Amino acid sequence: MAARRSRGDGGLHWNEKRQRWIASVTVGFHANGKRKVKTASRRTKTEAKEALKELIRQQDEGTAANASNSYTVEHAVNDWLKRYEQGKRDPSTVKTVRSLVKNHIVPSLGSRPLVKLEVDDVEDWLAEEAEVLVTSTVRNLRSILRRAINRAQVGKRVSYNVVLLCDELPAGKAAGRPSKALTLEQAEAVLAAAESSPMRAYIVVSLLTGARTEEMRPLTWDHVDLVGVPEATPAIPPNIRVWRSVRAHGETKTRKSRRTLALPERAVEALEAHRVGQKAVKAVAGGDWREHGLVFATNVGTERDVNNVRRDFRRVIKAAGLNPNQWTPRELRHSFVSILSDTGMPIEEISRLVGHSSTAVTELVYRKQIRPVVESGATAMDRIFPVTGEPAKPSTPTDRAS
Repeated sequence: MAARRSRGDGGLHWNEKRQRWIASVTVGFHANGKRKVKTASRRTKTEAKEALKELIRQQDEGTAANASNSYTVEHAVNDWLKRYEQGKRDPSTVKTVRSLVKNHIVPSLGSRPLVKLEVDDVEDWLAEEAEVLVTSTVRNLRSILRRAINRAQVGKRVSYNVVLLCDELPAGKAAGRPSKALTLEQAEAVLAAAESSPMRAYIVVSLLTGARTEEMRPLTWDHVDLVGVPEATPAIPPNIRVWRSVRAHGETKTRKSRRTLALPERAVEALEAHRVGQKAVKAVAGGDWREHGLVFATNVGTERDVNNVRRDFRRVIKAAGLNPNQWTPRELRHSFVSILSDTGMPIEEISRLVGHSSTAVTELVYRKQIRPVVESGATAMDRIFPVTGEPAKPSTPTDRAS
């Protein structure tokens, strides 16, 4: 029979209902004489023993009884968030993180004292979130909580990070609507519908160059050359310099995303007409116009945001006979990749045009738009081994010489 633990050594027992080993230590007494007990649960007895040792260590140092209810999970994530917001990060990223903290972490775990947060609490919370969120968002929630507790550890608010003891991340619900591409016929219908829209130049240039919507919105006229230098050697065609984006500090997504793209004739014509139309809009705005040199500006010269671009784009989609709820501006870029792939353009060239760091990125992001069948090998084999059953006669040195 195992020896009974000495007083002060805590207790260890198996909880059948929770299917967990429970470690417990008395850390004091209430005014009515009832014990104050600090507990921790683990899946294995060995892990529970280690947790028990940690509880005893906390008791010895006084951390288990000190301010046990004063520093909550909400305090921890907010302290971390303040430091996080001070970094040089994209404002949209900070906004997303703040939203995750406010809408998912604080309502569920915020009031719980940090020193009392258990592995079970975190695992149950993540499982609940996984029922309504996609896996990537659940992963972000876990990361935020882990980093917040890490910071609390530095401040000696808590002794260990319970998030690191959790099991594997639960799979979230299925991902949202996957991106798709316009067929050539649909693309022509969209271009035709855009002829009478203020979005005409935006749609034409996006579809015919594959530029990202985040690269189109901050595009300025000083980065547009509608003439080129035909007398140069080699000749420089009309082009746009995709050197900026709406990301933090105006930087493009990657180094290779900073590129100069030749403009097809249809795009040149659309931009020329757009520049004339913009002068008329500027005249109507008068003193309300704010000059930023933007190509695709609002009616007062400021930069368009993603919402009004999407709204005007969907009007064109509807006029083209398509369902506006099923298409977004980013799918003009997917359509650019798909149409080029259908014409047989090598993926290496497509990757360079869309500004990806490698063909692996292009294949990963646009795998449904890339032509899945590589035909060059079959074409060569058809020539070498024709259907007649008689292999083609190999060429001889004399044949090659002639």
